Amino acid sequence: MCGIAGIHAYLDVAPRVDRGELARMNERMVSRGPDGSGLWLSEGGRTGFGHRRLAIIDLSEGGAQPMHTADGRLTITFNGEIYNYRELRAELQSRGRRFRSESDTEVLLQLYAEYGAAMVSRLRGMFAFGLWDADKRTLLLARDPLGIKPLYWADDGWTLRFASQAKALLAGGAVSRDPDPAGIVGFHLFGSVPEPFTVWRSIQSLPAGTTLTVDGTGPGIPQRYYDVAAALAGRAETVPGDPRTSIAAAVRDSVRHHLVADVPVAVFLSAGIDSGALLGTMSELGARDITAVTLGFQEFEGLALDEAPLAAEVAARYGARHIVQTVGRAEFERDLPALLDAMDLPTVDGINTWFVAKAARDAGIKVALSGLGADECFGGYPSFTDVPRSVHWLRPVSWVPGLGALVRHGLSGAIAAGLRLHPKAAGVLQYGGSWAGAYLLRRSVYMPWELDEVLNPALVEEGIRRLAPLSRIAAAIETGHALGDFDRVAALETSLYMRNQLLRDADWAGMAHGVEIRVPFVDAFFLAALPSGPVLAGLNAKDAIAEVPQPPLPDSVRHRRKTGFSTPVGRWLREASGAPQRSGIDLSAASRAWALEVWRTGWAGPAAA
Repeated sequence: MCGIAGIHAYLDVAPRVDRGELARMNERMVSRGPDGSGLWLSEGGRTGFGHRRLAIIDLSEGGAQPMHTADGRLTITFNGEIYNYRELRAELQSRGRRFRSESDTEVLLQLYAEYGAAMVSRLRGMFAFGLWDADKRTLLLARDPLGIKPLYWADDGWTLRFASQAKALLAGGAVSRDPDPAGIVGFHLFGSVPEPFTVWRSIQSLPAGTTLTVDGTGPGIPQRYYDVAAALAGRAETVPGDPRTSIAAAVRDSVRHHLVADVPVAVFLSAGIDSGALLGTMSELGARDITAVTLGFQEFEGLALDEAPLAAEVAARYGARHIVQTVGRAEFERDLPALLDAMDLPTVDGINTWFVAKAARDAGIKVALSGLGADECFGGYPSFTDVPRSVHWLRPVSWVPGLGALVRHGLSGAIAAGLRLHPKAAGVLQYGGSWAGAYLLRRSVYMPWELDEVLNPALVEEGIRRLAPLSRIAAAIETGHALGDFDRVAALETSLYMRNQLLRDADWAGMAHGVEIRVPFVDAFFLAALPSGPVLAGLNAKDAIAEVPQPPLPDSVRHRRKTGFSTPVGRWLREASGAPQRSGIDLSAASRAWALEVWRTGWAGPAAA
């Protein structure tokens, strides 16, 4: 796990690589790689790579980057971990390939030499890399299938630049800061910026599951090698035996692969089933001296929202050392400037990950497993019920021309006049009859018709046009195969909410503290091994997850009412501003007020560097 950067002057008339710019890009990512730093410029100075190292596999200097093949033909800068690198290494050795290190990075070089860009489909892990082929004079950029690791790039028509952080590209000093209305509107709609946009017009995110080849004429079109909807549709409709057995085998296999490391692997432990099952499976697989880290909040102590007591019970059950980090408003306010600086793109989430990763770093932890992704796999969100129900109930009415818009206008006025409904409720009839519209209603922070109240109307008009939010959502479930209701929602949540928000937040918030967060439930091999969507929809998959470890999770966890992870950010913001107190607990880390606070504080302009 590291930070990568690169500059490639692909046109002969372009200036050679500025080593100072490359160094500035690299240094902006120092927290991603506190264990080492490397810069490389090609002969002739037209290509340069930077690397910040967090040593996890092969801690020796043999794993340092940028790394080259023995003949100097290939050079790579790589961020991530390849969990099946030992199997791939053995295969390559059988084909006559020789290795000089024990690192997974060298496996990537040798695998490319054997298979070219098609090698990405053989990788099990999380990755983003840039690979220079001196013989072909091409640069290959690649990102893992589900988008665990980020990769941003900018092309000015002469030179292409890439990095693990968008802010690293800006730090180099050669990339424009002109704002992108599509990304800004996307953030206010979804609470995160949908790929491939950022909030800067000149910077793009390489989409998950794609490669990009740059030759002497410049970058081509990103080539997709993995599609979530197609992968879900391709799962076998029936599996022999009890599907719970298949689920258990898939979980154990994924956890086993995610334990591959030359440093201890910890776990982020909540009071929920997903992380508890990971801890129990780690223990069952023979992991020893496991550390479990739990985050709590002072405001929640003694309430059902406090996760620490149940997490302690689970930690004791599986013999883990348990660390509880309790956070209050004062620490939040102290950390807020650093948190916003580390936040590579604006988001309404990530606060919990920031603090739990901070606690892990303070405990000397470099790698931790997270239960992120289980809800997308196993139908753990209300959207798995709410979105299909909305579509099936409202689709017949949605075909009546103009009716939805008419109702929205009327309800919006009534809500503004005091009708006690959420502002989004006005759009239920207009949007709720389609999959894209119903999902937007479920996941949006603001709806499109509300944006003129918080952003410049001209910016909103251009942003909506370029973003095309409903078309973008619909594209996530477009496949040549039939998808049932369960798989449609799974594809939407995996391709949109998880990829653009949860995974991106896990990356920036974890790497801000030099902590690698691994996600066994976010794995293309794992998804392929699960039963089909109709089978998963027909059983209590979360209960099956609870039964994977032996002994299984206790009833206190299995029967706990799902609350989701909550933070008292709304209360902290009100108290800091002197606003009147409200009764009860405000759970809105993803609230509208917090979204506006994030934008105004860290991004107005936008001006974050």
